[in-house]
Amino acid sequence: MTQPDPATQATITTVEKAPQLKSFADLGLIPELLATLDALAYQSPTAIQQSTIPAVIAGSDVLGGAITGSGKTAAFALPIIQLLAKSAKQTRQSNYVSSLILVPTRELAQQVADSFMRYAQNIKPNLKVLAVYGGVSTNSQMQSLRGGADILVATPGRLLDLMSSNAVKLDKVSSLVLDEADRMLSLGFTDELAALLEKLPAKKQTLLFSATFPEEVSLLTQSLLNNPVEVQLQSEEKNTLVQRVITVNRNRKTPLLVELIKQNDWQQILIFASAKYTCNRLAQKLDNAGITAEIFHSDKGQGARTRVLDGFKRGETRVLIATDIAARGIDIEKLPIVINYELPRSPADYMHRIGRSGRAGEAGLALSLISHDEYQHFKVIEKKNKLRLEREQYPGFEADAEAPEDCPSRIEKPMAKPAGTGKKHRNKLPKANADLWAKK
Repeated sequence: MTQPDPATQATITTVEKAPQLKSFADLGLIPELLATLDALAYQSPTAIQQSTIPAVIAGSDVLGGAITGSGKTAAFALPIIQLLAKSAKQTRQSNYVSSLILVPTRELAQQVADSFMRYAQNIKPNLKVLAVYGGVSTNSQMQSLRGGADILVATPGRLLDLMSSNAVKLDKVSSLVLDEADRMLSLGFTDELAALLEKLPAKKQTLLFSATFPEEVSLLTQSLLNNPVEVQLQSEEKNTLVQRVITVNRNRKTPLLVELIKQNDWQQILIFASAKYTCNRLAQKLDNAGITAEIFHSDKGQGARTRVLDGFKRGETRVLIATDIAARGIDIEKLPIVINYELPRSPADYMHRIGRSGRAGEAGLALSLISHDEYQHFKVIEKKNKLRLEREQYPGFEADAEAPEDCPSRIEKPMAKPAGTGKKHRNKLPKANADLWAKK
């Protein structure tokens, strides 16, 4: 992407604290949307909604630092729906799109599209909302786009495929949303984004949301946004997620995982592993231990992934084991526990993973099981995310002071024995946050 001229770079207005508004009516939403929110039992706007919705309605660009579970989708969907509903041009043109929402994964694309359709149910004439993504045939998506769309939610790769077939045109896009921009760039969509942005009109409203802001995201915001309202709200909801770290020998990780699940009677757990092979093997071992587990990774077709995810949401599956492809695509209310069986390669992905729990003020636990070969990498994750977490040991599964002979990190300097693991501590867990370990 080309570097912006310093003279034209955006001037960012930071909203440090959202006003304490009492209802969605205070945000300037139209009656049709207010009726829908009332029917959906949305009682009051979240902090990001309070700041974002009025800014979007006013026509401003927005740069949002959005934590998971903050109500971000409604924050951009509601005002976009309102702007489209109030627009004088309600007639769609073949293959053209009015509002484009770019997302990193197919699961998130369908989730965001479903949210748009749910919020727009009372808008007349009906808004046409489509989702396009890979993993399924392009033919049906091309046919759906023949009449154009008011709102198109897309992954970058599939959108480029459709554009190459002249199935969709972006010349008349009035609003662009980049949702989870950091994830899109970390997944290697930099070139695709650059190609798409060149096809968009210069004059448009742009909203960019990201959980983290590495350098490439910052450069993207400078080149795209025009005098944006920056929404970076510090929310007490962040404190509802408890992060814990247990050190354990690598060959004892699975037995410890089984012990934790059974002892605490956890009923809904999302476990992250770094490889598809690990997911498959771990699922088999848990099944052998009497714990129902399903896997969620890219080898599964879209239909199978949807069925697995729906079953997990309904509570039919106790454990879901996933690679990082699921870190942003899973949206489950009140998910109590996320476990890192293996650490992600990217420190940013650590935050995306644990963000599946502790959402919207709900209590959550993010637990990482780390072995000797992961000690140093976890230090990097802590440094990048400005964390410092106590290393714990679980009675009966204590990590050796030095890496075992078969450990990949045998040549690495072993980490010092964690504090609080002496004889007087071995029969009890640390007192802090002990309620999250209680049986549910």
